[in-house]
Amino acid sequence: MHDSHVVPGSTGTSTRSRRAGAVVAALLLSAAPVVAAAPAHADSLPTVVLVHGAFANSSSWDGVAAKLRADGYRVVTPENPLRGPAYDSAAIERTINGIDGPIVLVGHSYGGTVITNVHDPKVESLVYISAFAPSQGEVALAEINPIQYPGSQLTLALRPKIVDDPQGLAGKNLDAYVDPASFHDVFAQDVDPAVAADMAAHQHSLALTANLEPSGPPSWASTPSWYLVSAADRVIPPASQRDMAARMGAHTSEIDASHAGLVSHPADVAAVVEAAAQG
Repeated sequence: MHDSHVVPGSTGTSTRSRRAGAVVAALLLSAAPVVAAAPAHADSLPTVVLVHGAFANSSSWDGVAAKLRADGYRVVTPENPLRGPAYDSAAIERTINGIDGPIVLVGHSYGGTVITNVHDPKVESLVYISAFAPSQGEVALAEINPIQYPGSQLTLALRPKIVDDPQGLAGKNLDAYVDPASFHDVFAQDVDPAVAADMAAHQHSLALTANLEPSGPPSWASTPSWYLVSAADRVIPPASQRDMAARMGAHTSEIDASHAGLVSHPADVAAVVEAAAQG
């Protein structure tokens, strides 16, 4: 009789253990898809390459880049040489060559001319932020023609200077920069004056021939594109921006911003970039 009590007691303990193990296993299996989903989503995000324009440098993207990185994107902000569409697009293509996976290529101002001349199959979408988007054979200055598109205050604010440039004649070139006294009112009227003064002090000059160099075959003709119009722009008239966006067939939106909308409205700019990234 003693043995008959021991055997049933042992069997009951084994059954309870098996049941507990089954419950734990079920819980682990139900949690597994949730754990696996997060890294898969992160790996699927494209790299964002932000190309600055003339009279600026890569730091103009700092606010936009911070928002994109916080949302999980890898962001690259190369320096744009500002020598001309062919030379500058080749420089950006060298940056892209070192990136694996899909790319969202973004250009501000003259940076739009540069990304228009970049042709790489890894670029899945283009984003233009108050930017030039020339057609083949067109020069950027045509888009601020005062007869067709009045309102640009840029040319009156430009000042020339001689710079060292290996690409120029005898190692020199004639560049233009925005007069610091006019920078805030012309380029960045909605940016804090102290920030605008710092932007003016650190601006990179543009070769005068850059905006007179005909653009090549446009990448936007075969790549999905987005365009963010700055409705208070005093550099590229908003009407010109809208016409370029319409010609491209771009997904178009607007913000009430200066030409430096990437500085004054970084969250709005980042939202357009993320819309392009999500296709």
